[in-house]
Amino acid sequence: MATPFTATILGAPRIGPNRELKRAAEGYWAGRVERARLEEVAAELRRQTLTSLTRSGLDSVPVNTFSYYDQMLDTAVLLGALPPRVQGIDDELDRYFAAARGTAEVAPLEMTKWFDTNYHYIVPEIGPDTTFSLHPEKVLAELAEARELGVPARPVVIGPLTFLALSKAVDGAAAPIERIDELLPLYVQLLAQLADAGAEWVQLDEPVLVTDELDNAAKLAHRVYTELAAAPRRPDILVATYFGALNGALAALARSPIEAIGVDLVAGGVQAVAAVPELADKLVVAGVVDGRNIWRTDLASALDTLDSLSGSVGSLAVSTSCSTLHVPYSLDAEDDLDDTLRTWLAFGDEKVFEVATLAVALRKGRDAVAAEIEASNAAGANRAADPRLHVGATRARLTSVLATGAQRGPADQRRAAQNARLGLPLLPTTTIGSYPQTIAIRKARAALRAGEIDQTGYEQQMRSEIADVVRLQEDLGLDVLVHGEPERNDMVQYFAEKLDGFVATQNGWVQSYGSRCVRPPILYGDVVRPEPMTVEWITYAQSLTDKPVKGMLTGPVTILAWSFVRDDQPLADSANQIALAIRDETVDLQAAGVSIIQVDEPALRELLPLRGKDQQEYLAWAVAAFRLSTSGVDDTIQIHTHLCYSEFGEVIGAIADLDADVTSIEAARSHMEVLGDLNAVGFTNGVGPGVYDIHSPRVPSTEEMVASLREALEAVPAERLWVNPDCGLKTRKTDEVTASLRNMVAAAKAVRAQRYPSTGTS
Repeated sequence: MATPFTATILGAPRIGPNRELKRAAEGYWAGRVERARLEEVAAELRRQTLTSLTRSGLDSVPVNTFSYYDQMLDTAVLLGALPPRVQGIDDELDRYFAAARGTAEVAPLEMTKWFDTNYHYIVPEIGPDTTFSLHPEKVLAELAEARELGVPARPVVIGPLTFLALSKAVDGAAAPIERIDELLPLYVQLLAQLADAGAEWVQLDEPVLVTDELDNAAKLAHRVYTELAAAPRRPDILVATYFGALNGALAALARSPIEAIGVDLVAGGVQAVAAVPELADKLVVAGVVDGRNIWRTDLASALDTLDSLSGSVGSLAVSTSCSTLHVPYSLDAEDDLDDTLRTWLAFGDEKVFEVATLAVALRKGRDAVAAEIEASNAAGANRAADPRLHVGATRARLTSVLATGAQRGPADQRRAAQNARLGLPLLPTTTIGSYPQTIAIRKARAALRAGEIDQTGYEQQMRSEIADVVRLQEDLGLDVLVHGEPERNDMVQYFAEKLDGFVATQNGWVQSYGSRCVRPPILYGDVVRPEPMTVEWITYAQSLTDKPVKGMLTGPVTILAWSFVRDDQPLADSANQIALAIRDETVDLQAAGVSIIQVDEPALRELLPLRGKDQQEYLAWAVAAFRLSTSGVDDTIQIHTHLCYSEFGEVIGAIADLDADVTSIEAARSHMEVLGDLNAVGFTNGVGPGVYDIHSPRVPSTEEMVASLREALEAVPAERLWVNPDCGLKTRKTDEVTASLRNMVAAAKAVRAQRYPSTGTS
């Protein structure tokens, strides 16, 4: 057995502390950056990460957690499982990016959320003709790179169970998990090659084992890891799990001959781990530092947890609960945080310090880190006593509004009132909200930050952008317009900056997918809306056109999901506080004459608990929060919502229960599959299944979108069907958007003329 390690993390971010990889990759895609420069940036980011983790006191450092786009896509390459449609692209990097993003000729793979996080992964496709083969060049190269730097490297690879469980069967293939026996020999080969390359440990990530995704998960895990552990030449195996408790799979893994198991003790708890006698000869990698949230670890409590395990396991290593991919790099880049709040926080670098500190305490005793424990205790006491965490007026008003049971009228009554007011054609066309964030917008925002223009000058520039977007939509012939959201840096951060109880970071970037990064705001206290947040912008846009302009708001669950949320009260309580603020905004929009309001909830599926037994409670409060947020307006106001890039099957009933008048939903990459699910739960309101995928640079033809609309009309009557893209257009270029929307409007007109000639094509 290799020497047990004592301090590690399960993975690290790769986008760069200043988003260096984002800029290099986007430059490469645009033809501005040479391949060699992209590879140089990537290599430097890997070197910085590896050396920083080693200097911080970790005695086992994860490698192969770097990715140009996504770790599941990397694993598809490793296992020879890219789809046939990209195989004709000779260059391996361009082939990789084509699978991720698509090209003018090639449709990309689907993308969906990684468990219950806001990270998106690329969904591998497994068809009847998929032939697995091993291509270990990347992991071997990154292992060699780390060893050359003197790093105690531990290669990390997605495990076979998780890879197959999260892949998609295509072309009539059986469920991918049924092909597990084809993968195991490849993993055996990989283990041998890693051992030959000098790896003492290998980490196989199996987060699927904390879900209900696999039937007979415990039995399957035991069989798979007994077989892999029997490999004649291999490193010691750490099976890493995260985001929840393993339940029966923990004992099953412990009975296999693997050497170590990683457990998430933040999300999963410690009691079940201590109760497994088979762990007496295993290294348990104890995830006691939260890898997903930004609150400082209570070191004394974490040490109590570690102490409770010390007598029942073979040995202990301290770790983060999951990869630090999900948190910003470092607090050092945050100059504007108030001093009190800063003491409550720990970003990626600070979490590594906490892991190292706890490992020292395990080896040398608590006295060796007494100063660190004292500082942790003081920060916790200071936070608990802060008056911003308990605003009596907010809590009293929320209680009062909830007691009224405020709700809107029945859906058919609302529909009649809205049709009379709006007078829209069949198959009305619209977009989801955002339009491209142009260079002019970005320059204006940077100039405002730098003090080169004042707030008045900035607002004038944003009004100019809004006028351009409204004019474009009118020229294209869209039926329901949006203002384009030029003033919004992000659909969650914008609202967080307008609400008390939140704070936004300056440089707290976290990867969402590929080169897309977000800065999740920090929800630290009770939520208060001091003044209207969107009314001025929407009413200005409406003044420019006779067509309806949607008021655009982000829903309470999505604001919650895409923020770092306080951990001192139930999520439902925080959701209701946000919902009350959004409700007030809808009331003000109605008073300003806005007739359509969109309250987006793309993260509804994202927060769904990973175990079925916990899901109904979540869905009940999530739906209730949305309905609270939309309950203040009358029946003539048409409420829209939007959902995207999740597997919706498990929440399809909740989508119906939201009772929005119109629901726009991702459907292009999944070929309208969601419509059948909606019909199965009796959904009878308006629906706008996305007719083209905005996460790809390709411009779909009118004919493609006509085909999508015809497919949608097989499931939804024209009276309820809307025509729109999959998602907002913020990340696309203006020429791509203009061409795609022109084709979309033409497709809607063509289908109206072909199937409903009496309605006309206007």
